[in-house]
Amino acid sequence: MNETITQYLFDPTIGKISTIVIGVAIIWILVRLIQRSLLSRIKGNDNHYRAKKISNYIGYLLTIILLIVVFSDKLGGLTVALGVAGAGIAFALQEVIASFAGWLAIMFGDFYKTGDRVQLGGIKGDVMDIGVLRTTIMETGEWVDGDLYNGRIVLIANSYVFKEPVFNCSGDFPFLWDEIKIPVQYGSNYDLAKQLLLEIGNRVAGDLTIQSRETWSHLQNKYRLEDAQTEPMVSLIATDNWVEFTLRYVVTYNKRRATKTELFTQILKSFEGTNGKIKFASATFQMVESADFNINIKK
Repeated sequence: MNETITQYLFDPTIGKISTIVIGVAIIWILVRLIQRSLLSRIKGNDNHYRAKKISNYIGYLLTIILLIVVFSDKLGGLTVALGVAGAGIAFALQEVIASFAGWLAIMFGDFYKTGDRVQLGGIKGDVMDIGVLRTTIMETGEWVDGDLYNGRIVLIANSYVFKEPVFNCSGDFPFLWDEIKIPVQYGSNYDLAKQLLLEIGNRVAGDLTIQSRETWSHLQNKYRLEDAQTEPMVSLIATDNWVEFTLRYVVTYNKRRATKTELFTQILKSFEGTNGKIKFASATFQMVESADFNINIKK
């Protein structure tokens, strides 16, 4: 009985398993302690999120290294078998490998980060989490008008960064150019209409002009870009039914709907307060007179 217990205690396999269990426990205890002590000092959600992710990945890496070190004497005879199996696994898991490569591209290529509003794989929304294989997005749009959340959480494979364009609304330039169109009746005071639209545009969206100008100048230093007007501007065209004014302005990516609502509200009040000098237009139809018919009825 004593000999059996002794053999069991000094069995190499049991020793390795015990080493792994104790080593993994120590690694993750240290990771959790580091997270509790350091993460509380880190300010900002983005920095806190990145630090937590990095510390978890370090724990995974140390666990893998521990397994390799403990079983290093068993790996020599498995080289050929692992090579053959690896080729088959790589072929079978090519989508997984592509997603992992996509994760590396996202993390080190600055494609997007958590909190950014992106369109990826045909899905538009805010990035909630960037995993090793998938990106989690809170979706916007679809059956909900405007850039508002619809409540769906979407998981998208990271491999999509190699397959489709990645649209980032809040990257290096967290602003968008937006437009609203106002139909005005022919015969209205066009100069007054343009003046009022510019005043309203500067009053509602003008505060972003300086910020967007500075950011655009920074982009011009970094990339090859032409100069762009960030101040509100008004243009017009003549259509078959009315004169169409277009107010173009810069807005932050998450304030499009609220800004457009405020602009329309002030434009309606301002135009209606001109005592008929500016009139909104609507679709009109012109009735064409029919030809005269002379009908003679003979009994």
